[in-house]
Amino acid sequence: MKNYLFMGIICLATISCVSSKKYKALDKAYHETTGKATACDEQVRTLNATINELNIKNKALLDQLETTKKSHNQVLSALEDMSVVTGKQAESMRQSLQTLAEKDAYIGSLNKAIQRKDSLNLALVMNLKGSLNDINDQDVTIKVEKGVVYIELSDKLLFNSGQYQVSPAATLILGKIAKILNAHSDLDVMVEGHTDSLAFRKNVLVDNWDLSVKRATSVVRVLEKEYKINPVRITAAGRGSYLPLASNSTPEGRAKNRRTRIIILPQLDQFFKLLIAK
Repeated sequence: MKNYLFMGIICLATISCVSSKKYKALDKAYHETTGKATACDEQVRTLNATINELNIKNKALLDQLETTKKSHNQVLSALEDMSVVTGKQAESMRQSLQTLAEKDAYIGSLNKAIQRKDSLNLALVMNLKGSLNDINDQDVTIKVEKGVVYIELSDKLLFNSGQYQVSPAATLILGKIAKILNAHSDLDVMVEGHTDSLAFRKNVLVDNWDLSVKRATSVVRVLEKEYKINPVRITAAGRGSYLPLASNSTPEGRAKNRRTRIIILPQLDQFFKLLIAK
């Protein structure tokens, strides 16, 4: 009996000794695991904090990227607008420069045409003066005004007093003028009759208007029928007493006002040909 009791005590002691060792070992393992768990929790918290920080930074970067995209799009839009405006301005400038060049070329052509016309007028005046050099200077005047050649003939050179029929002597004078006019078939001719302001009425003539027209028509008929100037080129006009050269208060002034004026004009189509001539 004692032996059994002894053996039981030994067994209990042995079990107690083993359990204490295991407990210590388990307790140690527990503390180690708890420490590791605590460390892991700390790492997790650190990682979570890092992740949160990274998320914040990532959001900031995304916001910055979005702002950059908007700014980039605005810049692109502005560049496109600038491109359109610049293109329109460039086209407008190109057209303006082209217009200026065309105007400059036109002005150049016009100046050349005017210079050529002035040269033709000068030659025409010289020819007329040479042809009429035997006539008294007081009875004939040849001049150029505003690019037009004027021949002014006194009434006593062409007509008898109060008459509108051209005198035989005057027919020869008109023949000299007609010879030069026929040599310049590209020129038109206007014949103007002028009178003084004294009232005039004789036979079929009603007044000075009528007399001035009749005299102009008589000269035109001589140029056409006697010297074969194409009537298409000729115009007859009566000015009456309304374009005087001098005062009608004196005999000298009235004598100066009584005249026939032959105006030599370039045909418009011929003048335009001068404009486009190379």
